[in-house]
Amino acid sequence: MLDPAVTLAQAGGLAEHLQRIGVQWLPTADPDAAAALAEHFRFAGSGSPDQAADQAAPPSSASAPPSVQPAAAAPPATPVAGASGAVQPSVGGPAPAFSLEVDSADPAEPYPGPSLASDARAAELAKFSEQVAACTRCEILSKCRTKTVFGEGNVSPRVAFFGEGPGRDEDLSGRPFVGKAGQLLTKMIQACKFAREDVYIMNTVKCRPPNNRNPEPTEIENCREYFQAQLEILRPEYIVCLGLVSAQALLRTKLSVGRLRGKFHQYFDSKVLVTYHPSYLLRNPAAKKAAWDDLQLMLRDAGLM
Repeated sequence: MLDPAVTLAQAGGLAEHLQRIGVQWLPTADPDAAAALAEHFRFAGSGSPDQAADQAAPPSSASAPPSVQPAAAAPPATPVAGASGAVQPSVGGPAPAFSLEVDSADPAEPYPGPSLASDARAAELAKFSEQVAACTRCEILSKCRTKTVFGEGNVSPRVAFFGEGPGRDEDLSGRPFVGKAGQLLTKMIQACKFAREDVYIMNTVKCRPPNNRNPEPTEIENCREYFQAQLEILRPEYIVCLGLVSAQALLRTKLSVGRLRGKFHQYFDSKVLVTYHPSYLLRNPAAKKAAWDDLQLMLRDAGLM
């Protein structure tokens, strides 16, 4: 049989445990409601209703869960996640506009090999661009494409924007993000006080999928060598993943954009920020504020605001 006093004591212990692990808000017990509940469910051997109510009364302060107040604000931290998606806080920097999930992680692993000078980077990227133009790993994509879309921009960027795949306008021009979504991306870049020429823009897959469908997993894996080589050459300080496809491909995760945004992840030496794809923002304008919050997190971390 359940003992009301024991049950309340166990609840108090649970409340204290939740406080220790960081839960800031807990409901406060209502003594009258607890007494009424104890009377309603009379326990065997509990005696009269008055005795049951006495047993159900809140225990002393030594065992009862206190009324929880918001925890004092801790020094703000800029969270950084490891290659696995776990998060490591680094002290300093202003607090973001939304809550952050912080876990522990190993230190960032450096990019392999030496960092190249700008002219060597440009030469290496040109070499890979030629390989992409001749690539036939994906039978469907290589047959239906007009042009491959390798990427463009500053070869020594602080920020690289990493999208999903080319659309119709990109397939025709051979340049990334030049359609309506690209125009919105340009505005987002300008809102960050950059020009398109200051950043590097690239996609997960280099050929347009038929009817702008999402790339298949095999198509992403066929292009992995190319986008990983791009990032190894570029070594940007920040990688902004635009949408689910690029985020899941780069971080090798199945989590949603909603679960991934609001904190930094790590890809070698680069801090990775996940936000919504401009195409999604065109369909859902209300999400633009959240995307701007994400970009502001990067700008604060970079000391640009």
